[in-house]
Amino acid sequence: MRVSNATVRRRIFIAMIIGIVLYTALITRLGYVQLVLGPSLKDKAENLLQRNIPFEPMRGEILDRNGEALVTNISVPSVWAIPAQIKQPEETARQLATILGVKQEDVYAAITKRAINNRVPGGRKISAEKAKQIQALGLPGIQVAEDSERFYPYGSMAAHVLGFTGIDNQGLTGLEKIYDAFLKGTPGHVSFPTDASGRVMPGESEKYVPAQNGMNMYLTLDNHIQSFIERELDQAMVAYQATDALAIAMNPKTGEILGMSSRPTFNPEDYRDYPSEVYNRNLPIWKTYEPGSTFKIVTLAAALNEGVVNLNEGFYDPGYINVAGARLRCWKRQGHGQETMLEVVENSCNPGFVTMGQRLQKERLFDYIKKFGFGQKTGIDLLGEENGLLFNLNKVGPVELGTTSFGQGVSVTPIQQMAAVAAAINGGHLMKPYVAMEWRDSVTNDIIGRTQPQEVRQVITEETSAKVRYALESVVAQGSGRNAYIDGYRVGGKTGTAQKVKNGRYMDGEYIVSFIGFAPANDPQVIVYVAIDNPKALAFGGLIAAPTVRGILESTLAYLKVPKQKGGIPRESQYGDKKYMEVPNLTGLSLQEIGQSYYAMPIEVDGKGKYVVKQAPAAGAKIEEGQKVRIYLGDKSGN
Repeated sequence: MRVSNATVRRRIFIAMIIGIVLYTALITRLGYVQLVLGPSLKDKAENLLQRNIPFEPMRGEILDRNGEALVTNISVPSVWAIPAQIKQPEETARQLATILGVKQEDVYAAITKRAINNRVPGGRKISAEKAKQIQALGLPGIQVAEDSERFYPYGSMAAHVLGFTGIDNQGLTGLEKIYDAFLKGTPGHVSFPTDASGRVMPGESEKYVPAQNGMNMYLTLDNHIQSFIERELDQAMVAYQATDALAIAMNPKTGEILGMSSRPTFNPEDYRDYPSEVYNRNLPIWKTYEPGSTFKIVTLAAALNEGVVNLNEGFYDPGYINVAGARLRCWKRQGHGQETMLEVVENSCNPGFVTMGQRLQKERLFDYIKKFGFGQKTGIDLLGEENGLLFNLNKVGPVELGTTSFGQGVSVTPIQQMAAVAAAINGGHLMKPYVAMEWRDSVTNDIIGRTQPQEVRQVITEETSAKVRYALESVVAQGSGRNAYIDGYRVGGKTGTAQKVKNGRYMDGEYIVSFIGFAPANDPQVIVYVAIDNPKALAFGGLIAAPTVRGILESTLAYLKVPKQKGGIPRESQYGDKKYMEVPNLTGLSLQEIGQSYYAMPIEVDGKGKYVVKQAPAAGAKIEEGQKVRIYLGDKSGN
């Protein structure tokens, strides 16, 4: 069949149109690929040919409030393999396994695995000596890169607060975990181009992408105050053979935690050597127990604030109080007899506090308990805080009201008690406790963020708070807290002794003894809480925990240069109390002059000469009666 010329021309035209369309589409596609997709395709191609050796950023340091490093970093080498560049994998695996002390087959599997790069087994954070041995071998495809790991210059100090990191420098516990996003930084790497076989392309240079180091974090902790706490807890554990112990120091006006520690403790660098329950339990925020008499501060503050009690009114304690058919006893079986309400506080008299609770009635008492922060977390920036436990108000009868008034039947945490008592003495302001103070750039040291003190609520009035401070100063000067008394300082505080509870029953002979103290009583700068679990000694807070608090407070007040003052409540001496005297100034006197005077202390003489040129202790120091004073003789010029 013959095709006409018109048909041929039409077919040729259609073919031309199709060709033009296809050509236009091809050109458009090529243009799109070249102009639009070109940069991304180029990047992908380069990435396929790039080999990266990553290195970790330096994790931000953790420092105390004065800039003393509590957690820092040290550089450590790590070994990487680039499989495509390894020429003799079996021999390479053998040599690496010998140095690293791992199985040859494990190394061989890692260095022959199809990947851009792999970590070598046993080559993570190795010693400098092993790194030098590997570098000396000059093995193709094996790289030694700098890594870092955490270093804790003070060992176990504040271990539960600081926490620790894992092998990848990731925060696992404590502040290391809570603020991991701020501390960890962004990794960097060294990259270099290779051919399709993974061989380094000649004439091409390496590209260095620097790591972005993490931020440095400054804490509210004070390294010196923390060391006082560690020292006193160590001494208490040895002296009393306790199951565990804890201590907290805080600025009562701001909620800043100045120190916090627990026993048993651990070294963060070797945390794997300890049971998980040791490093996972930060006792000051995790442990819950009946507080005992330290809780009476809450009852006192509420009763004073509501005007249902006057510190000067009289009260008679026969040793018990009958409540709804139950006899609630005082710790002193024979009772305290006739006393004032101030003496009720001094003597930690249970019937007196039951009376305060009865006058408040359950609704008001439990309202104050909740306003002081009990039954809920304080919100402190630490892991593992517990809520504690309060009676359901609907189930509170006369007996439950009475026992709650003196700290029995409720469960609280140490940090809750700190926050509540701080509010009772600081003017009535419940402050949120916190540990992280500020974050700074690790290079420029510029401040990036800072935590401000946060008031949760006002619980009692300034006037009531002043009365609470006065009553608690009287406890230390004239009551059950005498062992916390510090000469020259006005100290307030309250003892606590609580029988332990297990499975809903009180345990025979097992107690948690505690003391909470603050100074100066007229203007509190620091508050300290200590609790000792199951001491193998006379289980009374005033005998065991109070001296521990005194040791922390005395060192802290001296360190903070808080001036001594007069005008506080004088200490009431009791039988068996130690007596003190002031050392006279003997410098410049002759032995004859000293002999003609009466000094109520033995004197030990050292050196030769006619006159006293030096003495120890110095004039004005307070010493126990009978303690020796050493004098050093010389001439008038001090030779």
